[in-house]
Formats: sequence, C-alpha cells, structure tokens
Amino acid sequence: MATSADLRLNWTNTLFLAFAHLAAAGGVVWMILAQFSWWTVGLAVLWMALCSISITGGYHRLFAHRAYKASPWLRGLYLLFGAASVQNSAIMWSADHRRHHSFTDTDRDPYNAKKGFWWSHVGWVLHEDTRAQEDPRVKDLQGDSLVALQHRYYIPLALVMGALLPMAIGFAWGDAIGALLVAGFLRLVVQWHSTFCINSIAHMIGKPTYNPENTARDSWLVALFTWGEGYHSFHHKFQADYRNGHRWFHFDPTKWIVWLLSKVGVTSDLRRTSDAAIARARSAAST
Repeated sequence: MATSADLRLNWTNTLFLAFAHLAAAGGVVWMILAQFSWWTVGLAVLWMALCSISITGGYHRLFAHRAYKASPWLRGLYLLFGAASVQNSAIMWSADHRRHHSFTDTDRDPYNAKKGFWWSHVGWVLHEDTRAQEDPRVKDLQGDSLVALQHRYYIPLALVMGALLPMAIGFAWGDAIGALLVAGFLRLVVQWHSTFCINSIAHMIGKPTYNPENTARDSWLVALFTWGEGYHSFHHKFQADYRNGHRWFHFDPTKWIVWLLSKVGVTSDLRRTSDAAIARARSAAST
C-alpha cells in the first residue's frame, strides 16, 4: 500500500493545471469584456472535437486497447491532437491506463476510485508515486515509429498544437489572443474535466452491469459528455471491444466515427465482443 512517503506533489503538473484554469477563466472574461467572435468559438468547438476523438478513439481505444487498426494519417492526426489535449504522450497515457485495467480499485491503480472522488478525478495527476512501478507493458507502442516520435517530441507538439496553432489561426479574423485563451485554454480545461469524469464519476454513478465486484459503472449521463465513454462497466469487462456503448441506441459517437471510417478503409479489424458473451456476463453479474 502506498504511504504518504511514497507520494509527492508533482509541482510541474500542479502549477500548469492552475495556470490553465486561470487562462480558461481569462478566456471567458475576454469574450465578455474585450472581444467576442463566433469564429473563435467555432475554432474552439473544432479543436475540442478533434482533441476529444483523439483521446477516446486514439489514445484510448486504438493505442491503449488495440481495439482496431487505423491508417497512418489517422494515427498521425490522433497523435497531433492527442498532444494538444495535454494528457501526456500516447505511450505514457496508455501505460497508466493499462495499469488501471490490470489493478482496478487497488493501490496499484493510478486513479483508484476507492481513494475518493478528488483523487480519481484530479488528485492523482497532481502527485507522483516514487515507488518502482510494474512493467507498464507498452513495448508494442514503443516499437511504433509514429507513437515513439510523438513521445520524444511531446512537449513541443503540445505547445504548437494546443496553443500556438490556434493562436496563429485566430490572426485570420483579428482575435489571436481570444483564440489562444478560448480554443487553447478554455477548450483544454473543459476537455480535461470531461476525461477526468471517466476516472471518477463513471466509477461512482450508474449500474455495475457486467461486474459488480469493481467500481466501474454504466452511465448514459457520463456518456453524453465524454464521447460515449460512460458505459464503463461494459468497457472494464470487454476492454478490447472498439465500442463502449454496444447497443445501437447507446450514445457513443466514438464508436460511430470508427465504424464509419471502416466503411472507407481508414479503420479496419474492428474488434467486437459476441452477443452471447455479453449476455453471459450480464446474466452472471445479476446472480
């Protein structure tokens, strides 16, 4: 079990999260008091969409779980906008996430929900574990040239894609500062908390449909603002499935995008759990 001596405050993460939240608030003030531009709002929405799908469809379902295959240009897009999401490189993100699945609800789970909402939502980001960690089992990703390149240049990529490029685009309509604050930082903070909710709220609210022995829950409400990641009990039981919402009516935009791209050859080998296996797991969990 980790003790207070094993955990120390990560000052880099803490100071950057504080700065980003202040800059996000500055974006709201800028739009109210200085300059409001629908072009800037549109850029923020576009950046939010590209960054969100790069985390849910890219970092999560493609890189961490290998739930499908993707063409090089899509993988490159995921890696660029994944960097703009400022959630670490795909290698480091996947290492944490694979550890979460291997050790769910235990002391070795980086965002262990049993340590409370604050810890699983953001506390774990603000601290670092000084103990030697288990093999993160990301050798498959380390051997991927595109993923390894993103890992090597993650910080400059995050700076360019998350801040400098939106700012440069904003020059086109005379609102570079607004684009930086709104499409850069306000978008970033909203996206962060959307992702954090999967680690926290999706382990608190909803039904343990497929495995009542862990804290993962199926929540359509969480799915609404996490691009379909709210069907978390299903995901923990069938993590290799490219879907989180396996039923046709489940709100899972990530699933729909991956499926649509498969129809034009951009994605392939989409992994699906059989209906029989899903029914068996559901039945076993209810007894």
